[in-house]
Amino acid sequence: MFWHKSSTKAVLVAAAAAVFASGSVLAADTIKIGMTSALTGPYNEFGEGNRRAVELAVEQWNAKGGINGKKIEIAQMLDDQLNPDRAVQNMRSILDNKEIVGIIGPAGSGPTLAVIDMVQADGRPYMNPIAQTPVVTYPDGKSDQNPRSNVFSFALQNDVEAVAMGEYLAKRFKRVGIIHESTAYGVTGVDYLTSSIERNGGQKPVATDSYNQGAQDMTAQVARLKRANVDSIAAIGLGKDLAVLRRTMARLNLNVPLVAANGALGQPYQEGAGELTVGTLGTMIGAFGNPMRQATADFAQAYKAKYGADRWWGSDADNPQLFMAISVSNGYDAANTLFEGIRIANSTEPKAIIKAIESIKDYQGVNAVYTFSKDHHHGIKTDGVKVFEYVKQGDKVRLQPIAQ
Repeated sequence: MFWHKSSTKAVLVAAAAAVFASGSVLAADTIKIGMTSALTGPYNEFGEGNRRAVELAVEQWNAKGGINGKKIEIAQMLDDQLNPDRAVQNMRSILDNKEIVGIIGPAGSGPTLAVIDMVQADGRPYMNPIAQTPVVTYPDGKSDQNPRSNVFSFALQNDVEAVAMGEYLAKRFKRVGIIHESTAYGVTGVDYLTSSIERNGGQKPVATDSYNQGAQDMTAQVARLKRANVDSIAAIGLGKDLAVLRRTMARLNLNVPLVAANGALGQPYQEGAGELTVGTLGTMIGAFGNPMRQATADFAQAYKAKYGADRWWGSDADNPQLFMAISVSNGYDAANTLFEGIRIANSTEPKAIIKAIESIKDYQGVNAVYTFSKDHHHGIKTDGVKVFEYVKQGDKVRLQPIAQ
């Protein structure tokens, strides 16, 4: 039997196309991923920490031979400074690179919501490490119902965080005032928190106010809350802004408990509020509390070996700060889950990777033990979230969990 060169070429092209379509092999020499985050700017406590975590995950996988023999490469690591417009530009650049097989997204709800529709339309697996607004993963805002097919979240979602905060407030206070940043994160957070307070038998908040992210003065907002005779303030925002809030409360002699979202548990809040941190309460993933699970302890050891007791580790050289759960290790868990999905699929074809991630059960991450399915695309559950309080012990200020 004789073959013409043109016939041979056609058969080979058809065979190659069939293999690619089936998603059965890893064809490229390296597995390339892309990431955009706030690597610099006033809120880089999130983005830069996630960069370090993703690079650590890549290093560890490559040291063990990569994914099914293929090395992992970060093809693009871009800085969006938590700015939605920059995030859109960066994401366009990442999506234009067809060699990239998986994406790790921005460090906040604003830039994430700006890119999420284009990411969904593209179809490649997308890991959301930080953005807390549930509509990032579930367009109808209801967790475990109709997730975006290619989006998986490792964030402390608003609806999940609101359970612990709402329960705490409902049991202890009757005249709660809420203040929140004016972003999607803050606006949706208010709705979830209000519902949680009422669901736990508490009274509807007596006042609600907002501020713009990066505000340097909150006198007007705090004055209105004071006139409403609040007996506590619940705050949803980032650390730098929450420090402005706390200083303003002290200046206007509004001496009520501040119960804040997770941003209050990081160094930007501690540096900005100083001695006023004592007594502040905040919600947080409890992974780095004592005792730590083995996977968490192993990560902490590896992180410190690579980066030392840096800003993201925290001020205690011996123990990682709780804030690492949302500024560092969430990015690590996101990257590892993506890599595990590629390993299981033995493919770089998007649908094969997504199906593989949805098959993951009881995966030992740093922040949680992860289980995903076709309907369940977020990893952090309510049982992993606790309320912590800043207390002074001797000459040191520490965070200790509050019994619910």
